[in-house]
Amino acid sequence: MTTPGVPAPPGQAGWTACPACGWLLYRKRLERDLHVCPECDEHLRLDARTRIDQLTDPGSFTETVAPCRDSDPLAFTDLRPYADRVRDAARRSGESEAVVAGTASIGGFPVVLAVMDFGFLGGSMGVEVGRRVGGAAALALAQGLPLVTVCASGGARMQEGVFSLFQMARVSEAFGRLREAGLLSVCVLTDPTYGGVSASFATLGSVLVAERGAHVGFAGPRVVQETIRAELPRDFQTAEFLLAHGLVDRVETRAELRPLLVRLLALHDRTRVPDVRARAAEAGTDDADPTGWLGDDDPWDVVQRARVVDRPTTLDYLHTAFDDFVELHGDRACADDPAVVGGIAAIGGHRVVVVGQEKGHSVRERVAHHFGMPHPEGYRKALRLLGHAEAHGMPVVTLVDTPGAHPGPEAEEHGQSHAIAEIIMRSSRLRVPVVAVVTGEGGSGGALALCTSDRLLVLENAYLSVISPEGCAAILWRTAGAAPTAARAMRLGAGHLYRSGIATSVVPEPPGGAHTDPAAAARHLRAALLRELDELAGCDVETLLAARSRRLSGLDGEGARPVRALQPVLPGRS
Repeated sequence: MTTPGVPAPPGQAGWTACPACGWLLYRKRLERDLHVCPECDEHLRLDARTRIDQLTDPGSFTETVAPCRDSDPLAFTDLRPYADRVRDAARRSGESEAVVAGTASIGGFPVVLAVMDFGFLGGSMGVEVGRRVGGAAALALAQGLPLVTVCASGGARMQEGVFSLFQMARVSEAFGRLREAGLLSVCVLTDPTYGGVSASFATLGSVLVAERGAHVGFAGPRVVQETIRAELPRDFQTAEFLLAHGLVDRVETRAELRPLLVRLLALHDRTRVPDVRARAAEAGTDDADPTGWLGDDDPWDVVQRARVVDRPTTLDYLHTAFDDFVELHGDRACADDPAVVGGIAAIGGHRVVVVGQEKGHSVRERVAHHFGMPHPEGYRKALRLLGHAEAHGMPVVTLVDTPGAHPGPEAEEHGQSHAIAEIIMRSSRLRVPVVAVVTGEGGSGGALALCTSDRLLVLENAYLSVISPEGCAAILWRTAGAAPTAARAMRLGAGHLYRSGIATSVVPEPPGGAHTDPAAAARHLRAALLRELDELAGCDVETLLAARSRRLSGLDGEGARPVRALQPVLPGRS
């Protein structure tokens, strides 16, 4: 065993030492392990070419040749002339600058790629790095391709002064154009990513993925400690710290990066248009027998069935009714609320953004997910995902199952009302279709935040209410024991929601409720969603917004459907 950072002993040239644990590693095995230490899981730093080889399809990378430019605007000299430092960096790294850019394919999907090399002056961003990253974004825009960047940088390049500083604006503007065009950009944050790079393009991607063990931040820990003399958490600025604070979508091991990129590229591929005719048969495979269902069960019984612990949750449906799902985390501000889950999904050829409340099943899961009661950070995560859907032309599917928004003092301090109001307004004007499904409880404004939609489906044993029956009973009857009476007075249940025009259709459940046969419940939900998504796929934006406005303006109780023996209505049925 050797000490960290010490070369292998003489005669052991095929070996190297892990810089973290000091374990002696056989180089060929280390390469097969993607330069990850098998003893301590340290992800060793990679040069740009190795990173490109790991991520792209073999032989697919074509480098964009950058003309040689003299980027020494200040004729800077410290202990050595800056020009000498650049020449030495080029000789040691074998690169002409701290970023390598070009086109490639990943899993068969064409992309533009820009990969930083920390071995070239610490991956610092000067004029030429800004030019190359901005050029990669411009190339992606011109060719309509996704952009994948791999970031590794100590920050802006001091030797180029204010010119280096303004590269932050240059690359940010380039990424802004990609966002406006609805093109996917994925930023992979590796160790380390700091300063002007982290405060510009590295955190502006559509999706942010941090490699396990990476350190990412604005000011480095040493600068923070020397500036404000603060005691820092042990995991400060680690990838896991960022995930917990809602600042990245995912943390992945090096081995998981390429498979994740392939899934993200597939889920954002606009060339794969769903074949509605081919899926008509699938949508028609719903084998529910709605005969005899009247929609007039005792409302208190409906409430009890909606709250059954074993009833399928959002995550259950995401793994059974959908074909693929990549969860994205965080509000990109301060937290990742586990009461709200969301991300990109595929269902029957449709690419959609899915957002839903998650309760969990066991006591431990329910506590971890805040019993499905979102904090403001959860609604802001959902709001961010709505923006992603609009930017990439994806319909939105929401799965609603919550007793209500979290009522605690911390939620109030963080602006619960504002967060709910913002997402309701945003979804009311969202320029892509929105299909909402009430799968269980739908409590108050906390549920309405995900119910403002073009189509509102409600499962047979679900309900939507202005307040919980217990809350209504405590206020108006002055005792929570009157909850059954309150539920009946508020007419809770799918039948009332459909007859009143609030729900556009009712999704049948297996006999006894969704929890008795979760697989069948998932089939019913999938069939309903496919019918809705197929129908809404042909709507232009202005027609969609006008119809949504008319629908929301007409929910006043005056246009209720006539009371009759009601059967579950799936899209396409009258």
